[in-house]
Amino acid sequence: MASRSNPFLPATPEEVREAGWDAPDIVFVSGDAYVDHPSFAAALLGRALAAAGFRVAILPQPRWDNADAWRAMGRPKLFYAVSAGNMDSMINHYTANRKRRGEDAYSPGGRIELRPDRATNVYAQRCREAFPGVPVVIGGVEASLRRVAHYDYWSDTVRPGMLVSSKADLCGYGIGEACILAIATRLRDGETIKDLRDLRGVAYLLGKNEVLPDHRWEDAHCDNRTRELPSFEEVKTDLKRFAVATRLVHQETNPLNARRLTQAHGDRLLVVNPPSLAMSEEEIDRAYDQPYTRQTHPQYKDPVPAHAMIRDSVTIMRGCFGGCTFCSITLHQGRAIQSRSERSVLEEVEKAAATPGFKGTISDLGGPTANMYRMRCADPDVEAICRRPSCVHPTVCKLLDTDHGPTVSLMRKAREVKGVKRVHVASGIRMDLAREDDEYLEELAAHHVGGHLKVAPEHVSPKVLDLMKKPAHNTFDEFAENFNAASKRVGKEQYLVPYFIAGHPGSEVHEMIELAIFLKARGYRPRQVQDFIPAPMDVATCMYHTGLDPMTMKPVTTVKKLKDRKQQRALMQYFAPENWFEVRDALREGGREDLIGSGPECLIPANPPKEARQRANPRTKPS
Repeated sequence: MASRSNPFLPATPEEVREAGWDAPDIVFVSGDAYVDHPSFAAALLGRALAAAGFRVAILPQPRWDNADAWRAMGRPKLFYAVSAGNMDSMINHYTANRKRRGEDAYSPGGRIELRPDRATNVYAQRCREAFPGVPVVIGGVEASLRRVAHYDYWSDTVRPGMLVSSKADLCGYGIGEACILAIATRLRDGETIKDLRDLRGVAYLLGKNEVLPDHRWEDAHCDNRTRELPSFEEVKTDLKRFAVATRLVHQETNPLNARRLTQAHGDRLLVVNPPSLAMSEEEIDRAYDQPYTRQTHPQYKDPVPAHAMIRDSVTIMRGCFGGCTFCSITLHQGRAIQSRSERSVLEEVEKAAATPGFKGTISDLGGPTANMYRMRCADPDVEAICRRPSCVHPTVCKLLDTDHGPTVSLMRKAREVKGVKRVHVASGIRMDLAREDDEYLEELAAHHVGGHLKVAPEHVSPKVLDLMKKPAHNTFDEFAENFNAASKRVGKEQYLVPYFIAGHPGSEVHEMIELAIFLKARGYRPRQVQDFIPAPMDVATCMYHTGLDPMTMKPVTTVKKLKDRKQQRALMQYFAPENWFEVRDALREGGREDLIGSGPECLIPANPPKEARQRANPRTKPS
């Protein structure tokens, strides 16, 4: 735990010695720089363990070519906790076109190469090299989303569950506080790592001669049966079996009724216990009420870009019941909304305002979605047995409590905190929930939008939106109309910044032309294009890999060639002169040459501008 002289958790061998420890209980190995802010997993889980009396040391971004950094921290008395960081390391490293990114936002100075590809596997190996026999527990986003056999976009292969490749003893998946505290407590009390196989939220590998234990979860509203997934060998070679496995995994995400899953990997059996139960308000408050410094560890000379982005933000909730097929939040944080109390949120706002360097603005008051605070199913009995993948698609469930009152109250109180001049809402707004609440929209427009509000309609094609599990495109038009009206009522000129995805399964040239026409008609010119990245275990990733919607087993066409993906990007930015040739080719392919010319509805002129010619032939001198 932090000492009076060092407000951070020990993050160097010297700090471990200065704390007076003969050895840490737990060493948390992280692919991120150590930032003592609750938005960083190592700080959040490390503080939770320290508050429970455990000696926790952080080993952030260690050199991984040998185990020296691990040995220098000392042999952990209980276990290693290993995480690739706040992001999957492959998504952190590579773009949708598999090109190396030029910056790592979670590293000092944005430097790349401070963590390895597939960091969880590499770090786990170094743990075993440093101190054989110390239990290794993997967790975090990378391990959670790769807990079963999964499609890996960067190698274009199906890879085994991460326990197989990492050879770790246990995987704690999903939100980790309750799980990691239970692991630490039971190991401290003398149990072995194998004794922990009855915990919710863990996965483990049985030895080839071990028998599947008969664990039962009395708090589950199901039959406690075990569902067998198609084996690794099956899903690696059979696309339909991969789709079946994906559907089974996503059917067992509600912790109130989820069943245990198994998946054979050769002569080993991977076992995935039901997810952890949603955190109570008291539990989530306790996690955020710890004495975070909200600063980067002093070992860094350069700023950490991600810290600059979230330093003055405050998380008010976790989870999402949207169930978007391209999003991993439900699989990691869960679909039940877990909200902090007003008291806890406002105290963090006060701490942020008192932090050196605070300039008066809370940069975000939100979470995965800013306007789901305190929303949940109005009927607990139905919630306990529900297996619906989304509470808002194809329509908003009639049992969903969509009251924005608690959110409005919190927003008002946050901006009254001493030292706070402005409170922005920068997290995504769920438009189908917000468009019906004039009070919320007016409060948002009057006090919490700095000129631009980000929203994510993602597409306009009914076919693509249905595959995404996003609301119909008229939802965006209605929301835009209501938001503009609210802005006018409060005397402000404000704009929406809509985000759209290129290359999503189901989105072909005709659908992207439809999107380009929509953007032109409404005067939107996206500066950035979000490319679809097939993240492990997502439903949309299954569509990309198999060509099947796993929920219906109907065919889905997906663009995969780099040329086609570039075309989709260009159509979204049809107005950029350098994109003229790609847009022309797409319009020809789609049979829409009527959109080439000088007419008011045309997307591009009849002749290529000089920027397009220069891009097509770099040797051409600009005129």
